[in-house]
Amino acid sequence: MEYVYAGMLIHKLGGKIDEDTVKKVIQAAGGTPDDGRVKALVAALSDVDIEAAIKEAAVAAPAAVAAVAAPAAGAEVKKEDKEDKKKSADDAAAGLGSLFG
Repeated sequence: MEYVYAGMLIHKLGGKIDEDTVKKVIQAAGGTPDDGRVKALVAALSDVDIEAAIKEAAVAAPAAVAAVAAPAAGAEVKKEDKEDKKKSADDAAAGLGSLFG
């Protein structure tokens, strides 16, 4: 994960995401860079429009939160409906008791 953070930091500061820069950021943060991971990151980000990816993630995140929250809200309504039905049944039973004295 620290390699992705390094890439994002370099991008945010306007630098070029290359092996040397990523290694320097990892070292500056107190880590020991792994050459394989550095190369993999640089290769993976070489054809990515990072700004577009960030904007897309910013749009997708609220939609994902809403999708997760919707079923939870529905579950609360169902619980309330069950409680209301139980109260109605209890009220009806009490009313029947008064009919038969």
